[in-house]
Amino acid sequence: MFGDGGNESISCESCQQTKLLRGVYAAGVQRNPTVTAADIARLAGVGRAAVSNWRKRHADFPTPVGGTVASPEFDLAQVEAWLRSQGKLPTLSTEDRLWRHLVAAGDNQAATLAAVGAFLLARQRGETPPIEPDDPRLAELLGEVAALADKRGAPATFDELWRHLSEPGAGLARATPDDLADLMVGLADVGGGSLLDPACGTGGGLHAAVRAGCTAVYGQELDEQAAELAGLWLALRNINGGVRAGDSLRADAFPDLAVDAVICHPPFGQTNWGQEELAHDPRWEYGLPPRTEPELAWLQHCLAHLRPDGYAVLLMPPAVAGRRAGRRIRSELLRNGAFRCVIALPARAAAPHGVPLHLWVLQRPAPDASPPANVLFIDAAGVIDGDLTAAYAEVLKAFREYAVNPNATVEEPGFAWTVPTIKLLGDDVDLTPARQQPASGTAETSEKLARTRERLTALVAELPQLLPETGARRNGAAAPLAVPVAELAKLGALQFIGPIRSTAAVDRDGTAGGAADERRVLTVQDVLDGQNASGRQEGGLTPEVVVQAGDVVVPMMARKLAARVVGADGALLGDGLYLLRPDPAVLDPWFLAGQLRTSTNERQASSLSGTPRFDVRRAQIPRLPLPDQRRYAEVFRQLDLFNKALRDVTSVGAELVQLTADGLASGTLHPAVYDAD
Repeated sequence: MFGDGGNESISCESCQQTKLLRGVYAAGVQRNPTVTAADIARLAGVGRAAVSNWRKRHADFPTPVGGTVASPEFDLAQVEAWLRSQGKLPTLSTEDRLWRHLVAAGDNQAATLAAVGAFLLARQRGETPPIEPDDPRLAELLGEVAALADKRGAPATFDELWRHLSEPGAGLARATPDDLADLMVGLADVGGGSLLDPACGTGGGLHAAVRAGCTAVYGQELDEQAAELAGLWLALRNINGGVRAGDSLRADAFPDLAVDAVICHPPFGQTNWGQEELAHDPRWEYGLPPRTEPELAWLQHCLAHLRPDGYAVLLMPPAVAGRRAGRRIRSELLRNGAFRCVIALPARAAAPHGVPLHLWVLQRPAPDASPPANVLFIDAAGVIDGDLTAAYAEVLKAFREYAVNPNATVEEPGFAWTVPTIKLLGDDVDLTPARQQPASGTAETSEKLARTRERLTALVAELPQLLPETGARRNGAAAPLAVPVAELAKLGALQFIGPIRSTAAVDRDGTAGGAADERRVLTVQDVLDGQNASGRQEGGLTPEVVVQAGDVVVPMMARKLAARVVGADGALLGDGLYLLRPDPAVLDPWFLAGQLRTSTNERQASSLSGTPRFDVRRAQIPRLPLPDQRRYAEVFRQLDLFNKALRDVTSVGAELVQLTADGLASGTLHPAVYDAD
């Protein structure tokens, strides 16, 4: 986009700016600026209900000039005149008034701001703006933009308009709050060096880097309009670096770039991040990220761009710290000395605001450097009513003291503490701060109970976001023809294997007699729990099958029919499991797994006697084109995530019950006493 502090010329972007500006001007030719009822409420500083009351009670309230019955639009000039006559129009700054008129001139706020930014950049460089408007009203708007830029400077003018765009509800997704972006840059300790943000959005993190004194700033963003805005911001300040549009994981725009620091607020939970096509990518130094762990792909992408000893700071959903699918990569990060710190943030620190997110701080190990003895944990999640700025200052202070000597012991009860790296390398490699709290030697306190209650509240708040939306089938639409799994195998749509038989039991701890096979085995319980292979095989398996990513595994005996899509290669298929290996050219694995575990197929495949024994070959799968299958597959994936979240809620809820019971029994908690008055 705009790069190297203005040293690169704007290539085809100027054509795009011309198009955007023409759109703004054309909008003005067609109609006067209009506003919705919600815009009027913001203009007057009242609630939406007040605007509805004005319309009902005042006969002279402006009549709609467009929109729909449900969402009418009003002439902005008429609305301003009416509000002024009623004494309801607050005094607006020049910037506020200009922004409202610019918004009314176009349907897309980001595109409008990008067009204005291109206009400002051209004026600042002494170039002719992309086009000259011929509509008098719009010429006056750009004249106001120019006048404000002459008074405050082009960068400050763009900043002020960008502030309006970044306000909640203005249409920007995944914007990192300024105070949190400043904290991330502070933790990265980049000073006057170079920084990369590979998921930069509209550039909030890049702004923080420039505020901190970075001399070269790079960004990449999938959303082209967001990337354009970020690039304009840098170009207006003549900052070295640049912003490119594109998918950082699939098409890295800076493949050879090594920087002093990386910050990243990656998109959360996007399982379609390119795991299959990137399976052999050299960035996966610490292991191939499972399909369900996209955040660990972003993490390794960040590390790949770091110079030795450089820091990477990522905003992460809390589940990444403990999900079993990512434990191998977490283990390798610890063993190789790349992991430094996990910080539990308050729930309102960033969207989604009901979830207490984590910050992960990593450092690219220098050649031949010894791994640090300790990892730092900071728990700021308990900051509910306090000042976030003050809390972030304490977080930054604690980390910087640790960074001076990562082998030293830190003990600030309830806030910051170190854990020896060797202690974290257990079966789960759980890096959740709340689960690594040092033992106090006494019964659980009310403080820990409050934190657990907060975790439960956050998890419950996340559930509605995970539940996929569906719609009823259109009336008269015929149901697709269903085909048995056995027939699909005959047609070559899938390979059917199993059930597997074992000559000895699978021991999760590997303690049974006999020569243990070091390879992990996927067990029935692993499938039911939705976790990675956890068993070890004592003896032989017949046949011996190595599972592959995209395989669908089904237990032969279980209380309910279960089907799971395998996320990674390498484990052995365990005792009592069927394996269905679909041909990806004709059958989507998530579509297959989702259809298998329906109630109809449970009845179809069950023996209906005693503990259900399933013959999955009898299950029926609808015949749909692959594009249709993939639409269903996305919903089944989302249902799987929702189901996992429900299990987490159950687990944390049980922990809360246990903590409460233990506290009551030990006397550290007591029933709340209410004053009768």
